[in-house]
Amino acid sequence: MQAPAFDDRHPTLEVAVVLRRERVQGPAARWQEWRWTLDSVLPDAAGTEGQPRLLTDPEGVQHWLHPGFKVELHADEAEGYYLNATTEAPCWFVLWRLEPERGEPPARPLLISLSYNEAGRWLDAQETVEQVPAPAEVVAWMGRFVEAHYVVEPRRRRRPQSFQPLTDRFGQAASVTTEKKRGAGDEPG
Repeated sequence: MQAPAFDDRHPTLEVAVVLRRERVQGPAARWQEWRWTLDSVLPDAAGTEGQPRLLTDPEGVQHWLHPGFKVELHADEAEGYYLNATTEAPCWFVLWRLEPERGEPPARPLLISLSYNEAGRWLDAQETVEQVPAPAEVVAWMGRFVEAHYVVEPRRRRRPQSFQPLTDRFGQAASVTTEKKRGAGDEPG
């Protein structure tokens, strides 16, 4: 993948997603005959849109190309790009769903991102999110964006709870005692 030009105003990449359909082996095949997984994210020609198409179909494994996706970098996601760019294995995150009512193929990618935080929100929403390694050129492009937009928030040291003054819910000083409270008529003894 060739390094894309860096446009500070609206950095985008045109990409296509390849999903793989493979036959399930073993006892699990009783319940599910096929399994879909993310295979790769590839560069796409600008303006290419269209229907998914079958690339290969060798012996029970199909590769479906889904063209026409744009990956756009946003300044408010800079921390997520930073977390991805500084990991040992930077990657693409792809959210996809099985939609059998839409015809062949039923697996459809919906969103693609390079932000850890965005992928985390998708996972929190119980979506299917998979990842594949991002090429060095894309990581460098993302890194230039991070350098231009990410500001590290200084960590503020929190005072340990044991050293904080005790207050009640109204902000008044509270006291703690280990003595047993005595009710009316109780005599020490």
